[in-house]
Amino acid sequence: MARVQRRDPAAFGRLVERHVDGIHGYLTQLTRSSFDADELSQETFLRLWQRAGSYRPGRVRLTTWLHTIAHHLAVDSLRRRRAEPVSAIPEVADEAPGPEARLLAAEAGSSLQAALNVLPPNQRAAVLLCQVQGFSNRDAAAIIGVSVRSLESLLARARHSLRRALTDGEQHDAG
Repeated sequence: MARVQRRDPAAFGRLVERHVDGIHGYLTQLTRSSFDADELSQETFLRLWQRAGSYRPGRVRLTTWLHTIAHHLAVDSLRRRRAEPVSAIPEVADEAPGPEARLLAAEAGSSLQAALNVLPPNQRAAVLLCQVQGFSNRDAAAIIGVSVRSLESLLARARHSLRRALTDGEQHDAG
């Protein structure tokens, strides 16, 4: 990162290669759109390049800093999308799941994926950051911009909703 801060394009390229899959996977799960994740991933790394001088090693890990940028871009995008009139939303959107989404669906089943998709964005982000991306509660809270206690509350509500959705789904399948 120090070389990126000195504007070394080769170091930037290696940094992108190392982190793009994790950022893209997180954004795909959060936005539920591979197309949006592509756009937001590019914007995340553009912001990294533009704001490299503001990164302070030791204060926060690089992956946490990158996920924070990506998270804020995704939340802003979701807010703008809600504010757009329906006629302004493009009709054709690439909803094909990305590699992590396919892996998650294969391992955990489509019912878990469907239950994740209906969670509110902050609950979905909390689960994805802690359970899929492996961030600590402290780092995930920093990425989302909430206290650790609020993150733990988001996780508890998300787990409750997931448990209920999966249990209802099993009962519905058995009926």
